Amino acid sequence: MKKIMILSGAGLSAESGIKTFRDNDGLWEEYDVMQVCSTEGWRADRELVTRFYNDRRKDLVDKVPNPAHYALANLEKRYPGQIWNLTQNVDDLLERAGCQNVIHLHGTLRDLRCEDCWHIWDIGYRAQADNEYCPVCNSNRVRHNVVMFGEAAPAYRFIQQAIDESELFIAIGTSGQVIDIVSIATEFANSVLVNPKREMYVTMFGSHEQYIDEYFRYFIQKKASEAVDELEQIINELFI
Repeated sequence: MKKIMILSGAGLSAESGIKTFRDNDGLWEEYDVMQVCSTEGWRADRELVTRFYNDRRKDLVDKVPNPAHYALANLEKRYPGQIWNLTQNVDDLLERAGCQNVIHLHGTLRDLRCEDCWHIWDIGYRAQADNEYCPVCNSNRVRHNVVMFGEAAPAYRFIQQAIDESELFIAIGTSGQVIDIVSIATEFANSVLVNPKREMYVTMFGSHEQYIDEYFRYFIQKKASEAVDELEQIINELFI
């Protein structure tokens, strides 16, 4: 059975009004990312980090899926059991659009996690209370369920499985600076990159002095919601 591996990033949800760190007027300008998104920051000031994620959860309440989210949900319906839907985003907009099988590589904003028993539970869009307790073991060592810099991302184990099982790779709204999408694209004869701007291929080892799109067979240089029709056409040509 042919399968499609989809990896989405912040650019997918940016059109729904969810701020990214890297964009102009983004979260970079409001916060030091290492203070609110790293294990060091968490150990130094748990209250600050908790407030940051409380604000992110509150901000999510009035956000709605955009056409790209709905397109991915429709793709899942058209090709049941054939879609690997991996996202770096911690919002729930894919689920709200109708996606049933989303793998959140970096965790989920609506959930909390117990640091003692690792139970995860949904609190919706409310703030984490000062006296929040784990409903399973009653521990008060409770935190957000978003992966921070400096800790492992357990869901990354699905990336290689998706590569092994898929014949088409689609990267949407990701710069490749967190997950190296170039190395993934080179595993595929057919690959599609959706990004409104050309990005240089930069890794922890420095710049490769090439654009990321040069490693993909197809490059749709548009915002995610504007690329829907062209993306569907490519998928239809390859899968029908």
